[in-house]
This record gives sequence, C-alpha cells and structure tokens, in this order.
Amino acid sequence: MNIKFTALTAAVLSIIFTACGNGGHTDSHEGHNHSHEGHNHSREGHSHSHEGHNHDQGKEDSHEEHEDGVIVVSPEDAEFLGISTDSIFVAPFSDILHVSGQLESAPTDVFTAVSTSAGVVNLSNNLVMGANVQAGARLATVSARNIAGGDPNESAYIVMEAAKRELDRIAPLHADGIVSTRDYNAAEAEYQRAKASYSGAKSGSAVTSRITGIVTDVLVKDGEYVEAGTPIATISKGERLTVRADVPARSVTAISDKITGNIRFAGSDNVLSLSELNARRVSGRVASMKGAFVPVYFEIDNRGGNLVAGMVADIYLTGDGRDQVLSVPVGAVSEQQGVNFVYVKLDDDCYRKVPVVTGRNDGRRVEIKQGIEAGTPVVTEGMTFVKLAESNGAVPEGHTHNH
Repeated sequence: MNIKFTALTAAVLSIIFTACGNGGHTDSHEGHNHSHEGHNHSREGHSHSHEGHNHDQGKEDSHEEHEDGVIVVSPEDAEFLGISTDSIFVAPFSDILHVSGQLESAPTDVFTAVSTSAGVVNLSNNLVMGANVQAGARLATVSARNIAGGDPNESAYIVMEAAKRELDRIAPLHADGIVSTRDYNAAEAEYQRAKASYSGAKSGSAVTSRITGIVTDVLVKDGEYVEAGTPIATISKGERLTVRADVPARSVTAISDKITGNIRFAGSDNVLSLSELNARRVSGRVASMKGAFVPVYFEIDNRGGNLVAGMVADIYLTGDGRDQVLSVPVGAVSEQQGVNFVYVKLDDDCYRKVPVVTGRNDGRRVEIKQGIEAGTPVVTEGMTFVKLAESNGAVPEGHTHNH
C-alpha cells in the first residue's frame, strides 16, 4: 500500500507543466523564444504574446483570462491517479440536523449474569472483554469454602448425593413391593429438593450465561468477595444497538418518530443509511436534559456485527425537504483555513480551486449556496492529488492564460 501511494505521489510531482487547452502540448526552449520585450512564444499554429497573450489553436473558442492558481494535470496523469469530475446539478435536498451521538447496548439485547450465592469469585479464563461465549457457558464460580460457615453449595452437593443414594436404594424395593409408594415418593421428593439447592459445582456456585453473545463488561475482579445477586458480567447478543443522539433542546420537536438520515462513525469514511439499519425510535419527545441537549434514543441493527457499544458517531437526521438545491458529494469539498473550496475542471488539462459557501450536509452531499453554478464540472474523486499538484506549482509564476 505504501509502495503504491509513493508511486502515485511521485506521478503527481512529475506532472508535465503544460499550457491549458492545447491537449497536453509542451513548451520547449528549442523553437520557443522568450524576450522581455513583447514576451513572444512562437510555434506552428500556436503563438503567445505578453500583450494580449493569445492562443491560436485552430478553434473558435475563447476563455476568460486565468491568472495564477491554474492547476495543470494531464489527462493521462488524471486517469492514472483516479482523478474524476462530475457536473453538479440541482435536485431535492432534505434539511439535515447534524448532531453527535454514541452507541450503547440495547437493553433487550443484554444479559447480566449474577452470583447465586455469597463467596469468593473465581473467574473463568475466557471471561475477558470482547470474548465470545455460548449459552450455558460457565463465566465464574463463587465459593465460600474458606469462609467461616463453609460453602453452602458444597453442603448442598453432599445432601444431594445422600438423597440420590437413598432413592437408588429403595427404587428396586418399591418395584418388588417391599417399600410403599408413599416412602418412595418421599425419597424422590427429597432428592429433587437437594438437587435444586445444588448449583452444579461441587465447590461453589456456577455463574453461567443464558445467551450466546459477546462479553461487554466484567464487573468484578478475580478473588473478590460478593453477595448473592451481585452482577458478575454483562453479555450482549450484538444484534441490536441503541444510538444516543444529543439533540439541541430547541430542535428536538423537529425530529420525527420515524428516524431517517445517515450515520458515520468516528474513524470511518463509510456513511450508513439509518433506514437500511432499521432505525426505530425508543424514547419519547423528551427523555431527560443533558445541559442544553436532549438525548434522543433509537435502536439500529448491527449489520455485520462490526459495531460495538461506546463508538462515537456523527448523525445526520432528516428534516423537511426542499426542491432545486445545488449540492456536491462530501468528498468534493476541501476546507483550508476556515474557507471551503471545490476544484473546478477548466478543460482537459486545467483545474482551478474555487471558494464556495456551503449549507446543509446530510453526510453524503453538501449544499452549495454560492461559488459555482449548476453544470459546473467539479472534481469528485482524487482531490488529494489535485491538491498535491496545486502545492507543487503546476503553472510557472507569472504565466497567465487567455483562451
């Protein structure tokens, strides 16, 4: 990956400085005279002069003068580097409420394993954050063997074994009619009571998971003393997650019960549709206040199982729609020193950085209020390489263009 990026960067740095609009022609000192008086360039069918600076290309086209700032990238280099443009257009665009949020485990998706007795916790080796566990898997044992009063589970095991031996003794006698049915039923009941008191471990009670999922939190330390009912660990199925969106109090009434829009998680450029994630609102209009914000909760599907609780996200909630809005892909806008720019393609070889005034952002496209018009070809992919060409001065100083 590094070798490829180095090769691409080297290609940008080696771009030939060609004049705009001539299909990639190069100026050479051979047959190309420069003088301070008149600044004449002569080539067959192509003349330049400092006064007027005309390009004669055998075409009946003319362009307004472009001063410093024109960026030259040949079509061959543009294709190699993946630089592509698209003419922007007006289309319906929904007002967007951009808020921050965080993923939390859905309450219906989480199981909390608790201790069934008091004692010292002995955690299983695989009980770590992020571990996969199966339903019925042992998470820990709790024992009171070395505590005053002894281990009640060990005592329960002894009582259960004694009750089982007694039941096994009288069962054949009952079959032969030697022991009455009443005595046999009493022995079986005693065994069932003893069995119910035993947790399944000879020493200590076992803490198990009722669901198959991922360990999201370990709530105690190994060797810690706990009481009966103490939470030991939480397990999440990972199928559904809750998103907490922190919405400004003044905007909370504008949010529909039907959650639509886009979401992008920190560290990722991948924008996901809330509709495709089956977003469903789970809180009312106002759940609680958090400073000047109101937490709004909704659940989403964990497609692919790649989302985990705690992830931070940018959320773009859809509001009212508008017609005839000019917009560009998010990746087409560059921010430099607080000013937004797009790169406009002038002709086959030339580009120019144009400042724009942006509006709403839905996570995929950005509204353009000023700076360019509909139909303008804008760089939508490979903008990084155009910026590299710009920083390396693709047009010689003092070279202006009259097309």
